[in-house]
Amino acid sequence: MLNLDPGFTPLGEKNSITHKSFLFAGGEPHIKITDGFNTAEPVTITQRINSFNDLGLICITVDALKRMGVKEINLFIPYFPSARQDRVMVPGEPLSVKVYADIINAMALASVTVFDPHSEVTPALLNNCVTVSNHQFIKEVISKIGTEVKLISPDGGALKKIYKVSEFLGGAAVVECSKSRDVKTGKLSGFKVYCDDLAGADCLIVDDICDGGGTFNGLAEALKAKNAGKLYLAISHGIFSKGFDELGKYFEQIFTTDSIKEVVHDGVTQIRLADIL
Repeated sequence: MLNLDPGFTPLGEKNSITHKSFLFAGGEPHIKITDGFNTAEPVTITQRINSFNDLGLICITVDALKRMGVKEINLFIPYFPSARQDRVMVPGEPLSVKVYADIINAMALASVTVFDPHSEVTPALLNNCVTVSNHQFIKEVISKIGTEVKLISPDGGALKKIYKVSEFLGGAAVVECSKSRDVKTGKLSGFKVYCDDLAGADCLIVDDICDGGGTFNGLAEALKAKNAGKLYLAISHGIFSKGFDELGKYFEQIFTTDSIKEVVHDGVTQIRLADIL
């Protein structure tokens, strides 16, 4: 195991390969891997990608391992970067998810494991891709809530996954929702809840990514208008670029994993991937 981020060990620390990574003055990532491990054995690299340099560190690590004689290299990156840019919405935009996938594919890895990918595009583009569902994460979330909740699908893109979660949980009730987005400005509107009356039922919104939180604030208002009880939010990958002030007005508790970063906030419960994988 080679954990590039020493604070992130999602698959454990057993047989961890010692290394030192740093940036040169010019900004380039560099790594020095300590010799002494069995290079005939497979090596799994784990990394959280929050910048292009994080990806660059993976690239040079793979090169270093190959030069040491390692034949089988696996990669675990829980959050796949630019997964939301999985289609070109307006002329002049890149298909960013394919750019990342092409770079990773060029390393000829034995496997690339991704946690709760945004859509089916990511595993379709990645060679030897292994996906880990959010099922165990949501099961753990519900156990921490401690009461029965309705599963809320925020939009049509999440429907297929949330019904699989429901099946895994033994048939939990699902409420479908939708929203509209202006593809040029990104502005959200038209939140709809396809249920006449939630009659005070507690609700858990389930989604893969929370960035600014606009989707969930707008959806929370729509759910309350349909007489929802307590609201909870479960996010596989928490970016939380606008903090928690607005989200905290609507949600009793927010649940996320450590797939992107560590989160310390009274209104957030972070579930370590190491505890659910």
